[in-house]
Amino acid sequence: MKKGNKKIIRGWVMYDWANSVYNLVISSAIFPIFYDNVTTKAFAKRVHGLEGEAYTQAVDSGFDFGNVTVQFFGAEISNSVLISYILSASFLVVSFLSPMLSGVADFSGNKKRFMQFFCYLGALSCISLYWFSPNSIELGMLSIFLGSIGFWNSLVFYNAYLPEIAAPKDHDRISARGFSMGYLGSMLLLVLCLSIIMFIDPKYTSISFLLVGLWWIGFSQITYRVLPNNPYKKKKQKGILLKGFKELRAVFSEFKKTKQLKRFLLAFFFYNTGVQTVMLMAVIFAKKEVDWGDAGGDTGLIIAILLIQILGAFGAFVMSRLSGAIGNIKTLGISIVIWLGVCVAAYIVTSPFQFYFLAGTVGLVMGGVQALSRSTYSKMLPETEDHASYFSFYDATEKIGIVIGTFSFGLFEMITGSLRTSVISVTFFFLVGLILLFFIPKKHVPSQAAFTK
Repeated sequence: MKKGNKKIIRGWVMYDWANSVYNLVISSAIFPIFYDNVTTKAFAKRVHGLEGEAYTQAVDSGFDFGNVTVQFFGAEISNSVLISYILSASFLVVSFLSPMLSGVADFSGNKKRFMQFFCYLGALSCISLYWFSPNSIELGMLSIFLGSIGFWNSLVFYNAYLPEIAAPKDHDRISARGFSMGYLGSMLLLVLCLSIIMFIDPKYTSISFLLVGLWWIGFSQITYRVLPNNPYKKKKQKGILLKGFKELRAVFSEFKKTKQLKRFLLAFFFYNTGVQTVMLMAVIFAKKEVDWGDAGGDTGLIIAILLIQILGAFGAFVMSRLSGAIGNIKTLGISIVIWLGVCVAAYIVTSPFQFYFLAGTVGLVMGGVQALSRSTYSKMLPETEDHASYFSFYDATEKIGIVIGTFSFGLFEMITGSLRTSVISVTFFFLVGLILLFFIPKKHVPSQAAFTK
């Protein structure tokens, strides 16, 4: 397959547009708020006997409901701890599943088929959230669990296409373009969902989850029409599972010999654990720890999320240009320092204005660090046809980190009773990642400028 085909690149970028709505609406914005509101309402009825108008008056008066819990398989557990543990479990599954499947995909040449399967699994799981109810919290958590597995596993195969469709000199630019498209597309759907909630009726919030699934499936068809399924013309063979595992083992053997990849992934493991933990738990933190007062917590959070999306698209572009000037490693280092500052500042944040400032800062570095991490890893890959296997190590590293990050976040809350302690603990991951990042020899990570000399 010839690299640099504009039609294929445009199609590849559209998958960011298609799937990012999951990350925004389900992981970050509407569902976390919906989940907190629904479980709090159920808790108020079950524990305090408040429902209907009495519940509304209690909320308006600032009534302290205490630690909101849900009943999960008969056990009483904090609503925020439960969601963090469910996500941790999904990431653990992904971290073990994706390497095995990527070996099969590389051996058979079926990356696109695997990508489609997990795309549809994730999208249909989002659609099933339309029927979410605190009375069947177990089924709702199953939808979240499968949705997360679908989303993250599809990205393994999606990311693996980057070194196949573009030359190394274009990786930073195209990766950033994908993330920017993702931010813009997801923001567009978020505005549509908010319009339904705010201008029609909040009781239609669950329609948002239907729209996410349909949007994801619909726009992904643009990608599937142009991406080749078997670019290296590999023939079908018997015993594909065993041979796929052998393929992965062979790739891993080569991977261990590649110093720059090992060093980068170790640094990536730590700093990305911090990034993903903050992104996944930010809404829960803001709901519980920021004094929204008359500003309205839900409205304030939506404003903050929109701010992140707008600045995220801009930040991905800026960091791509900056990496061309000073190199990928230095640019990543700058962004991690900013993330450290965000965590420290979050510990003392109390007002909506302070949170908006933090949200804007997160937006500037969030898309940039994700896009640049993907393209940096892609540049380091050797000449190979096993891109899915190599990217499965990247993905497994990311997901194991998220498991540790979200689990430790929930654990610190359980031990201390404070989400502020949880968020300050995240600085550890950023500090270690920052230190390890600079052990990567710069000569192994060419900048955009290096390709044009």
